[in-house]
Amino acid sequence: MSTDAVFRLLYIIYWPIFNFLHPIKAVGRENIPEGAAVICPNHTTAGDPLYVVFALGRQYPVWAMAKAEILKWPVLGWLLSKAGVFGVERGHADLKAAKTAMKCLKSNHKLLIFPEGTRVGEGESSDAKAGAALFATRTGSPLVPVYIQPKKRRFRKTAVVFGRPYYPEFQGRKPSAEDYQRIADDLLDRVRALGEQAG
Repeated sequence: MSTDAVFRLLYIIYWPIFNFLHPIKAVGRENIPEGAAVICPNHTTAGDPLYVVFALGRQYPVWAMAKAEILKWPVLGWLLSKAGVFGVERGHADLKAAKTAMKCLKSNHKLLIFPEGTRVGEGESSDAKAGAALFATRTGSPLVPVYIQPKKRRFRKTAVVFGRPYYPEFQGRKPSAEDYQRIADDLLDRVRALGEQAG
């Protein structure tokens, strides 16, 4: 069974349960591009990847970069790995994870990656990480800023806002380290700005 097929099977199984407990108000779904894209949401709770996946819809299979520990969970970790979730060892350069991310985009899939690199509580601040900028520029894929409402309550809708896709700009043949950081900072600013549309 292909990765996309496993993704859609798990989607069908878990969507009714998730939607009952945590209904989603998707805003700006018309901004979701066809083909490869780097999906970049803010990250305040452990369930954020599910909010994004279910807001996107079943027609958009997503590969997601997650901390490696998740894939070590019995059964669930194995299922997630078959559905397009791949681990990254945080704290140092993980070349295997980077190659998997590039493969995802070059295969015309969507990649979910959190620009902040980790969960950041409401009211806290964090610097943007350059991963999303690197993967987008290396593969010619657009960045899609996404804002997930931080406060989530059972049986009440949580807003997920999709911004317009855009291609990061830089000077020269390839971006410098400073370019990557500038693109990452701008991306995070765009994500936060979408909060005004969350209602």
